[in-house]
Amino acid sequence: MPSELALSTLQVSDVSWFDPDAEALRAAMAAEVGPRYSDRVSTADRAATNAVDPQSVFLTVVVYAADEGTDKREGVGHAALRWNGEDLELKRMFVTAEHRGTGVSTALLRAVEDAARRAARPRLILQTGDRQPDAVRLYEKSGYSRIPIFSPYEILPFSNCFEKVFDQG
Repeated sequence: MPSELALSTLQVSDVSWFDPDAEALRAAMAAEVGPRYSDRVSTADRAATNAVDPQSVFLTVVVYAADEGTDKREGVGHAALRWNGEDLELKRMFVTAEHRGTGVSTALLRAVEDAARRAARPRLILQTGDRQPDAVRLYEKSGYSRIPIFSPYEILPFSNCFEKVFDQG
């Protein structure tokens, strides 16, 4: 598989929240991550913390892997920014299992961070659960610092919340 990935190029595209590739990637994320927390997150709590009002979405991006020399491309990563008060919050960051470790997460973070900077936001915030250690490592390695749990995640005491403060220069 790695030799195939080496022949792929990554393309980051802004898409609609309702884009079929974006929806498919969010469904894949829910199928993978949801069961990790099913023993301690009620359906009501999941709905309260996972709901994203499409009107609050500032940006949705999909990373496509395209095989060089062909027209074949596949959505392999997703991230969205939504308004959470005055902040932009990173939501639904996901990379398909077969494309982890190939630069997709870095491309996603770069895209959302650049968008937050263009929107003149001083920081970007996010929440992830304690059963996602790879995500925690990625955010810490990428310059994110832990912050207190913010709304609406107070009902999930196992939340890990982070911020990345941007240089104002």
